[in-house]
Amino acid sequence: MTLTIAITSDFICPWCLVAETRLNQAIEQLNSPVEIQRIWYPFELNPEMPEAGMDRKTYRSQKFGSWEYSQALDAKTVQATQADGIAFRYDLMTITPNTLKAHRLTWFAGKQDKATAMAERILKAYFTEGQNIAEVETLANLAAEVGIDAEAAKAFLLSDAGIQEVQELKRLAIAQGVRGVPYIRIGQEVLSGAQSLDVFLSALQNAVNELTTA
Repeated sequence: MTLTIAITSDFICPWCLVAETRLNQAIEQLNSPVEIQRIWYPFELNPEMPEAGMDRKTYRSQKFGSWEYSQALDAKTVQATQADGIAFRYDLMTITPNTLKAHRLTWFAGKQDKATAMAERILKAYFTEGQNIAEVETLANLAAEVGIDAEAAKAFLLSDAGIQEVQELKRLAIAQGVRGVPYIRIGQEVLSGAQSLDVFLSALQNAVNELTTA
């Protein structure tokens, strides 16, 4: 018996990492033999971002009015997620990346049943290590860490492969009403934003109950 979870996210969204962390914790606590399958859908919060990304201080200062306010927002994220065990390292982050390549790599990884491992590794690389996830070399190295051939990943990213498919998945998400991320469908329930561990656990249990009574 398989429960499919559909996750729409973007790699520059800290709450997407928080939601995935809490979802993993909820899955661990779920008392059920059901198999969990995750499907990842792309969403770009900054679709107009230059391919190489932008200096983070410049971009965030422009977006939020000042660098000080941007830093205050980062601090709120850290404070709100202290119980989640995520070591946010905003001090290491110098670039706000374009995330299209990261989404394409996750799509590519999905062809090898490694989409979840890939997505989680990219999120952690950006938010806890300050890596530039707009760079092909960086992404190829991350791919190798989850068991994907680095040269194959690099060749894929340097080509146009997957661009059309990822853009189509983005359009599909928007057509289905997705306006922000994380957006997670578990059974019949849709969870928007980084909900609490209890909310994830309840949604999982409800979905399992639906499966077993179907």
